[in-house]
Amino acid sequence: MSVTYQDVVEAARRIEGVANPTPVLTSRTFNALTGCTAFFKAENFQRAGAFKFRGAYNAFSKLSDDQKRAGVLTFSSGNHGAACALAGKLLGVQVVIVMNHDAPVMKKAAIEGYGGEVISYRREEEVREELGMKIAKDRGLTVVPPYDHPNIVAGQGTVGRELFVEVSQLDALVVPCGGGGLLSGCSVAARHYRPGVKIYGVEPEAGNDGQQSFREGRIVKIAMPETIADGARTTSLGQITFDIIRRNVDDMVTVTDDETVAATRFLFERMKAVVEPTGALGVAAVMSGRVDVKGKRVGIVVSGGNADVAALVALWG
Repeated sequence: MSVTYQDVVEAARRIEGVANPTPVLTSRTFNALTGCTAFFKAENFQRAGAFKFRGAYNAFSKLSDDQKRAGVLTFSSGNHGAACALAGKLLGVQVVIVMNHDAPVMKKAAIEGYGGEVISYRREEEVREELGMKIAKDRGLTVVPPYDHPNIVAGQGTVGRELFVEVSQLDALVVPCGGGGLLSGCSVAARHYRPGVKIYGVEPEAGNDGQQSFREGRIVKIAMPETIADGARTTSLGQITFDIIRRNVDDMVTVTDDETVAATRFLFERMKAVVEPTGALGVAAVMSGRVDVKGKRVGIVVSGGNADVAALVALWG
């Protein structure tokens, strides 16, 4: 099952007036540093602090009345769980989130603050999808996965749609990638507005399952990666996201944790933006030269801002 631009348009209609139309930021300092003209799509200003709210609200809006009454289960390292909990609160849907026990405390607190029920698991002992499916079956819940779902992908595609409506003449688009929902959705919108645009997905170096999959033409699954980019600690792309990425994306690149830390520091000090490490992956790729964008007009998706500021300061040393 694929996702079309029309699906993205319909998602945009569903989330209109609910999701924030996030700003596009610029920085002359960044342009001088990198040699490109950059436009930052700032999803750190989205509701629940990340792009995930778009896909969650779109997917929840399409549930049947019976499904809404019964409730939803999902899996999350944090941002998708918070997005689902908020979408559930707005639409009157009870949400259960299966979440790794060592997920950031602030993200767990956000989920519970929106009324979501957190069920913790240990990734060393259990497979979250297997645990979640069992709970969903026992309770009669509908499973809404974090990325490999057409309604999730279409919702995330509204990020790219908004960016290209505001800044039409882009030569390149750089997007963080975990499970691929944001990258695949944005690529659908980008190909509609600017067929010749170069599209790059960015992963942490330790979690390059997407890059390996892209290179080999098949889904490659890896062990849970150790990286500060907790939102990209995925073990593989989904089938839906992989198919779209393989069709639309020009290349997949990786950045080191140190490069990601430097990007979060630049965003904070020079652009006054609090961005979590995963959200800064695209910025890191451009700053480090992992993508060749000199002389180009570049859209960079900043995917989220749910950062523990004290932890960031510690990373900055």
